[in-house]
Amino acid sequence: MYKYEVIIYWSEEDQAYLAEVPELPGCMADGTTYQNTLQKVQTIIKEWMETAKKNGREIPKPIGRKLQYA
Repeated sequence: MYKYEVIIYWSEEDQAYLAEVPELPGCMADGTTYQNTLQKVQTIIKEWMETAKKNGREIPKPIGRKLQYA
């Protein structure tokens, strides 16, 4: 759907999967399964973009992978 980098990881503290979209400040979701979390974050990305448009904020262009692994 959207081509933003999504980072999904397990949080022992929260006992849930967490998803972050680094290119969209504050864009995060959580879920009980990996797939559930991915579905939720896709919805949150859409809502983030709708809110940004409504408020006249710039929507960053996806730049892809931010981390380089050695």
